[in-house]
Amino acid sequence: MHVTLREVRDGDLPVFYSQSNDPEGNRMAAFTAKDPSDRDHFEAHWARIRHDPAVVVRTVVGENGEVIGHASVFGPPGEREVTYWIGREHWGRGAATAALRELLGVVSERPLRARAAADNGGSLRVLEKCGFVVTGNERGFANARGEEIDEVVLTLAD
Repeated sequence: MHVTLREVRDGDLPVFYSQSNDPEGNRMAAFTAKDPSDRDHFEAHWARIRHDPAVVVRTVVGENGEVIGHASVFGPPGEREVTYWIGREHWGRGAATAALRELLGVVSERPLRARAAADNGGSLRVLEKCGFVVTGNERGFANARGEEIDEVVLTLAD
């Protein structure tokens, strides 16, 4: 699937909000907001990251111009991390891989890190296709699952 990245627009936020409230998407992402349905928290989060010059955040646009998700890089130098969210209706068609590859072309700094729930095989495959390698395992509390789960840490070096 071909995707493009562009700056986030106000009109993208309702799509992001809807996607962040998908139960299956939350289960797979695992490390989500404590209460995805809290619209005020959602709005404050997006206002903060859109105005933080250290965060590179882009809207992922599909072939037909539809907003299908978002991708970003955040964190302090030397500990920068990638994250992405693709709407479930676009899973399994290469959108996440294409979006991450595009993002990696926008952000040239390395190393970059990524994290995924250990049982999120789709996201782990996306990261590995884009050159990330497993560099560790951790456990963390996953809001979407209400429990501590295994997490895989990956790194993209130079």
